[in-house]
Amino acid sequence: MYNTRLDGLTEYPFQRLTALIAGVAPPPGQEIIMSIGEPQHNPPALLHQALAQNPEQWGRYPATPGTPDYRAAVAAWANKRYGLPAGFFDADKNVLPVAGSREGLFMAAQLCVPPSKAGAQPTVLMPNPFYQVYFGAAVMNGAEPVFVQAAKETNFLPDYHSAGRDKLDRAAMAYLCTPANPQGTVAGLDVLKDMIRLARKHDFVLVSDECYSEIYDTAPPAGALAACAALGEGLANVLVFNSLSKRSSAPGLRAGFVAGDAELIAKFSKLRAHGGAVQPYPVMNAAAALWRDESHVEENRALYRAKFEDAEKILGGSFGFYRPAGGFFLWLDVGDGEAATKKLWKEAGVKVLPGAYLARAAKADDPSSNPGRAYIRVALVHDRVRTAEALTRMKQIL
Repeated sequence: MYNTRLDGLTEYPFQRLTALIAGVAPPPGQEIIMSIGEPQHNPPALLHQALAQNPEQWGRYPATPGTPDYRAAVAAWANKRYGLPAGFFDADKNVLPVAGSREGLFMAAQLCVPPSKAGAQPTVLMPNPFYQVYFGAAVMNGAEPVFVQAAKETNFLPDYHSAGRDKLDRAAMAYLCTPANPQGTVAGLDVLKDMIRLARKHDFVLVSDECYSEIYDTAPPAGALAACAALGEGLANVLVFNSLSKRSSAPGLRAGFVAGDAELIAKFSKLRAHGGAVQPYPVMNAAAALWRDESHVEENRALYRAKFEDAEKILGGSFGFYRPAGGFFLWLDVGDGEAATKKLWKEAGVKVLPGAYLARAAKADDPSSNPGRAYIRVALVHDRVRTAEALTRMKQIL
């Protein structure tokens, strides 16, 4: 006996990648892993210092709402980062800690998907390509996943208006990643305002995944909190997720937050009290210190910017290269992502991820309708020298 909804899940992209290159041996000693978005920059010294404080707190069960100091640190960061008006964003009503954004993004569907909507099965809208957690969350909560094209023709952003009246009326929630994984596209303020209006019109929750928001090339990306403030109608129907994994190169800390609609945040806290992983007090203390410090973030961002400059010199003019506005991925058109992935691993020792593993074919019987089929995703997470070496090998082999 088990939950048969599990049968609706596909293999996770990295499991599929392992199967793809099984039996393919890379050149000895040449392996460079660029398939996973795991930051390899050194975490700031501040993190180690903060974690070492108050060791006696490891002996206490942490509270689901987190500490007042953690919520205050997040609220102060959000107010400054997005220029929110005074009194718009309340640390105690609009913020809840989560153990990294992935867990929170998954649990959001438990919060937002009702048994039925408009008398039928609810839908969950998501971009295509998409972060696999969105799909898994929809399936495991009995919703119909609706994949909305986010390809080159749409500037790599989903137009949820195109989902159609029926799917919008049945929508419980819509996921949006900005800056986008894998394409690095940023949704501007007007786009975010339009999506919020759509969510309120059809009464679904816009879940804005902004975990790459602090890694950008030239301009700070807009955020859903700023869009809500610009609309002047509060935070209804909006949840925003962010974490320190990318911003502070601390994926192992599992420290993030969900912010937005006060009613939803209260219900989310109730849900997490029953099954959510809560950060220990020393982790929340360290995370609060990181949210209050911008110097390490600026240094981190400069490292990524330098690597994108190198990538442009090495790959510019090839594989449809463009310099993404945010995030740390390259989304390269190599014709056949799976074939290129195997070739790169075998001949260059560089491991990347086929774009098809991050997307769904528009027609189940036609693999060519998968918008990621021609692409590979390359994570620029290593130091500058190692990254440039990998990109040079890629250029030579492909």
